[in-house]
Amino acid sequence: MATTQSLNSDDARLAELGYRQEFKRHFTLWETFGLSFSMVTVAPGIASVFFISVSNGGPVSMIWGVADCWVLHHSRLYCSLGTRISRSYRWGAILLDSPICLSTMSQSPFVDHSNTIYLMAAVASVAWSIALQIAACVTIGSNFTWAPTTAQLFGISSAVLVAQALVACFATRIMARLQSFVIAVNFALILVVIISLPAATPKEFKNDTRYALGKFDNVNGWPNGFAFCLSFLTPLWVIAAFDVTAHISEEASNANFAVPWANVMSTSLAVITGVAVNIAVAFCMGNDLLSILSDPTGQPFATASCSRAPIFPTPYRNILYSFLTEANLTLAASRQTFAFARDGALPFSFWIYRMNKFSGTPVNAVWVVTSVAFILTLLVFAGSTAITTIFSLPIVAQYLSYIIPIFCRFAFKNDFTPGPFYTGRLSAPISILSLVWMVFMMIVFMFPATPIISSVSMNYTSACLGAWVLFVSYWVLFPIQRTRRCLLVQGTGT
Repeated sequence: MATTQSLNSDDARLAELGYRQEFKRHFTLWETFGLSFSMVTVAPGIASVFFISVSNGGPVSMIWGVADCWVLHHSRLYCSLGTRISRSYRWGAILLDSPICLSTMSQSPFVDHSNTIYLMAAVASVAWSIALQIAACVTIGSNFTWAPTTAQLFGISSAVLVAQALVACFATRIMARLQSFVIAVNFALILVVIISLPAATPKEFKNDTRYALGKFDNVNGWPNGFAFCLSFLTPLWVIAAFDVTAHISEEASNANFAVPWANVMSTSLAVITGVAVNIAVAFCMGNDLLSILSDPTGQPFATASCSRAPIFPTPYRNILYSFLTEANLTLAASRQTFAFARDGALPFSFWIYRMNKFSGTPVNAVWVVTSVAFILTLLVFAGSTAITTIFSLPIVAQYLSYIIPIFCRFAFKNDFTPGPFYTGRLSAPISILSLVWMVFMMIVFMFPATPIISSVSMNYTSACLGAWVLFVSYWVLFPIQRTRRCLLVQGTGT
């Protein structure tokens, strides 16, 4: 009876927003938490972008930068957004009475478009990190006689994109039941780093407390303070996709409660375990940072952990979990794309907005996400550092999609009312701090990795985001083949 009431409440809330239920609600609270927790890829995520924090501060950035960044990010941003997720299934729903809203058919075009490109870029970045890990395993297996070329890494990444797209096409019930396994693997990887690494690391590679907690090494050339801020890209990318549960809210039972609490629980756990992982590595990686950064596998985390402890084959363990994360991320991105096409706000929305009758999933949307991620991965051919754009673009685009609704909530008159998750009087100060934090981080992440700027070292985040904003502007001003949402509510257009 409780489940039926929950489902009816969920469907009624969706109807209030002008949509009819089209997915099966197979995700329980535990499985919704599993989906969110899979996005805060503590061990695999830190391994993928480990070079950023190491080169921009070394142990200090690894531990204190990560701790400060995650605590600030958690206490300010998550609570602020959790309140809004609790009230609405979509980020833009609170903008209906806002001057920024351009039309009722596309409630908040810049919010939804930014959120869409962030998820697509995140899919590309995780696929690329998996390709690096696979190449690292092959290099280690060949006794370092083989090194991947750019084209080979691109080929591996493309294969990963296709494979995870096939998994994301599975029925919702299958993806939901998979989350318990994902949670178990995530915890196992975290425990391996925290427990096994210190136990297996030879004494000559162990650092004292003074070095691990207080040594600042900056090898990229930026002033130390700015380098410390640049190191925030590591923890923010690791937990960037924490909000994926908002995009599967039509598939979660008791979504108004489950979605925000799943986000808060998973990110709280990520703060604790992430700091613990970085502390373990900082004490066991040795003190030759240049040697770590020049790792022949292209994975500095391998030198900082695996080669120090032979029984700790991290790349092999990480690949499986990273692939599961990638499938979950594609699942969420496809739901966002499907929902956006339902409003007729994307090119070829009439084709993207189709549900596969066999699997009950938006298969067309899955392949659209995969195709855009493939195009973004082409940045690798622009230079050795250009590919880092797909790591910073998700955060910058994500923050843009957050800034607008949070700002409009307090800057303009609207009909916002609290949902089951609400921070009360703290809502305003938390939101103000969130805005300041996100604007500052957006600016920082558009800078290149080093002060020596060239076509090779250029950060293409601003160019990619700018091109996307131009596309959005054109689409909003000159809409083509828009699907009227009122028709969808009545049951047409499927």
